[in-house]
Amino acid sequence: MSTPADKPQDVLPEVSISEDRGVRYLHLDSPWVQGAMRIQRPLELELEYVRRMLGWLLFVDPDTVGGRRAVQLGLGSAALSKFCALKLDMKTTAVELNPQVVSVCRQWFQLPPDTPQLNVVLANANDWVRQTDEIGKVDLLHIDLYDHEAAGPVLDDADFYGACRRLLAPEGALVINLFGRHSSFAHSMRQLSEVFDPECLWAFDPTREGNTVVMAFQHPPELSAAVANARATKIRHYWGLKNGDWVQRLRTWEPA
Repeated sequence: MSTPADKPQDVLPEVSISEDRGVRYLHLDSPWVQGAMRIQRPLELELEYVRRMLGWLLFVDPDTVGGRRAVQLGLGSAALSKFCALKLDMKTTAVELNPQVVSVCRQWFQLPPDTPQLNVVLANANDWVRQTDEIGKVDLLHIDLYDHEAAGPVLDDADFYGACRRLLAPEGALVINLFGRHSSFAHSMRQLSEVFDPECLWAFDPTREGNTVVMAFQHPPELSAAVANARATKIRHYWGLKNGDWVQRLRTWEPA
């Protein structure tokens, strides 16, 4: 997760960690959890909503995932970045505004030093998506941009989502964490709907904590229940990713 685009770096929130029952948590000046890692299994995805951020895997042949391109806007505890690079074998870039978050992830969340496979860019996400040369190359674009108050996404308008869509490969998807029971959710979906056609928008049911993971595809995807179930089984087998309820809880977006 990251911080607002107009917030100067000298007043970025302090980063802290806590631990409970074998899990280490990342915080930004508040009790809100910005990321988590099970200390004895650092590559596993501890939080349910973070696992659902990989729901894109249902829409592509699992045998074609290695070598594809992943980007995270907001590093959080580096869980998705590590998983995409080290488990899925995707070429991965994370964009993070707060240098403290990067340092803490290196020291406490087993984020490795930069390599061609996994690198962290210290930058404003809004600037990065407009300046990068990755146009048409990104298969999986994760967006998890909340400030320390976690009141709503800090970049959440059609102009930003349009800039993100330019980066997507033909089978690519923008995958965003939203608060499904928060007033910001309807606004976020309206903004996404200005950029993506309804048939391009898919969403999981909210988690128990209220996180709603939304996927916006470059082109309308095709996914039958039979194919989804077969791929879910492969995903569990290949990468040990818990996804037992994905198919049942995933649906096309139907605006009110």
